[in-house]
Amino acid sequence: MQDFRKLKIWKNAHELTLAVYLATKAFPFEETYGLRSQMRRSSSSIGINIAEGCGRGGSIELRRFLRVSMGSASELEYQLLLARDLKLLPQAEHLNLTSRVVEIKRMTTALIRRLTTDN
Repeated sequence: MQDFRKLKIWKNAHELTLAVYLATKAFPFEETYGLRSQMRRSSSSIGINIAEGCGRGGSIELRRFLRVSMGSASELEYQLLLARDLKLLPQAEHLNLTSRVVEIKRMTTALIRRLTTDN
C-alpha cells in the first residue's frame, strides 16, 4: 500500500479534476445532469481509481485500477471534444484541458509498464 498523495500522476489528475469543475461551472442549466455531470464524473474517476489502486494490495491491483483510470481519461478526452464542438468550451480551454489529459494518459501508460517490468 502506498500514499497516493505522493504520486505526481495523482496530483496531476486532482488538478485536472479541479480545472474541469471550474470549466463546466458556466455550462447551461440543461447540461447540469448531462455533459457537465459526465465530465465531472470521468475526471474525478481518474484520481479516484489511482487512489483506490494505491490502497489495494500490490502492483497487480494497482495496474488494474490504473487501466480503469486510463479508460476514464479517454472518456474525458472525448467529452472535452464534444463540449468544444457544442460551443460549451472555448477552443483555448479545450486545448489546455486536453493536453493535461494526454499527459496523464502518458504517465499512466509509463507507470503501468514500470509496474509490469518490476514483477
